[in-house]
Amino acid sequence: MTYRNVVSAVVRALAAETINSAGGCDFEPKVQCAKQKGAIVGKEAAFLDDCMVFSRLRKGLPTAYWLALLAQYSTHAERKHEAIAVIAKDIKSPAPERFRHAAVVTWAMPKQPGQEGKRSTNILPAGWYCMDNWLDEPVAERTQYRWKSAICKELKSMVDKALAEAQGILDAEGLIEGDIAA
Repeated sequence: MTYRNVVSAVVRALAAETINSAGGCDFEPKVQCAKQKGAIVGKEAAFLDDCMVFSRLRKGLPTAYWLALLAQYSTHAERKHEAIAVIAKDIKSPAPERFRHAAVVTWAMPKQPGQEGKRSTNILPAGWYCMDNWLDEPVAERTQYRWKSAICKELKSMVDKALAEAQGILDAEGLIEGDIAA
């Protein structure tokens, strides 16, 4: 199986761990004997590829990059929250710890237009998106925006670097489609 681009490969690989009801990548999918004797085909083959990409990226990426991808793209709530917690502690900013944590959380789970968090576990209550709630003591609004902007810029940079490195890993494995227009 080849993926259209690195983002689709990362998203599918991270989603693979939530597809299995056992709670992880299942490296022993069912063999569809009726179609091809002993061959893994169809959805099971794609699922196996996704699990192998998950494993390859997990082992091949530096921890900080892996955590950035988990925080940005994972659908596994527990792993996403763990990644957010680690990133929030490691992010460099003059902002207080609570502000840094809230900035990372709202970056990883951005506010969706028209949704109030009723249908998704990855939507935060509206109060989370108000920066005044991120601080115990009042700080100028411009300072808050500067802190948040710098944190989000650093997180975006981390994800971009992680995707570039993931692209290299997946290209080496021949898992990204070539130029479609060619």
